[in-house]
Amino acid sequence: MALAEPGPETTSWTGWEAVARESASRQLVAANWKMNLFRAEAVAFCSGLLDRLPADAPQVAIFPSFPLIPIVASELLGSDIVVGGQDLHPEPKGAHTGDVAGLQLVDAGAGWVLCGHSERRHDHGESDALVGRKMRSAFISGLTPLLCVGETAEERQAGQTFEVLARQLEGALGASLPDIPTLPRFALAYEPVWAIGTGKVADSATVSEAHLFLRRELSRRVGEEAAEPVSIVYGGSVTAENAFDLAAADGVDGFLVGGASLDLDRFLSIISPFGRTT
Repeated sequence: MALAEPGPETTSWTGWEAVARESASRQLVAANWKMNLFRAEAVAFCSGLLDRLPADAPQVAIFPSFPLIPIVASELLGSDIVVGGQDLHPEPKGAHTGDVAGLQLVDAGAGWVLCGHSERRHDHGESDALVGRKMRSAFISGLTPLLCVGETAEERQAGQTFEVLARQLEGALGASLPDIPTLPRFALAYEPVWAIGTGKVADSATVSEAHLFLRRELSRRVGEEAAEPVSIVYGGSVTAENAFDLAAADGVDGFLVGGASLDLDRFLSIISPFGRTT
């Protein structure tokens, strides 16, 4: 599929001043543990990660299940590894049984949060508008959201990949930023739904097309200076075996890793193609 030109103009978010940051690498490798691991396993993983993570490693983020956040945050305290929640409710508090608020995540030790993961969109019927509200809640709470976007197999076969990516980006950021004067920090994950947990992996050309489209679309809307620090990572059946090939794809700043992040040896192998000095 050739890289398409952007569709009709939608809401422009230009006019935000980029957050002043040091010129750190955009490289990011994140572990999404989903509904896995128990306390002892999490502690052992974090201890091993601290012992074995190379000094020149990229930014690493761990997204454990809610009960494990304080444990993981405590184990990683004082390191450069960041901890995040897998979801948040758009409201700051209230009668929302089973949900968690952004400030509760912060209070538990999280600094990041996933927004719009395909499993939330599919399993819980999350719309683009709801994802936008969650992004706004993350920004207001001081969390760094990792926004997940990606097309289904049917959408890709219909030639709608870039239309879907643009719509999801607009839904998430167009509604969350208008009255925020400074563009907050966030990251993007391209996760083609057809490749998540299926063993099917997008080839390097497919991944590169999507990442370059997202970079261009983001730059068009917020300006190149504001878009430049945003990490765009790939997620979708990333393994130790395919990590080097995917990491070499143009526009890939890192990975969001699911099942392979539960095993420390495999996760370290997936991290290894990246490094702050490379």
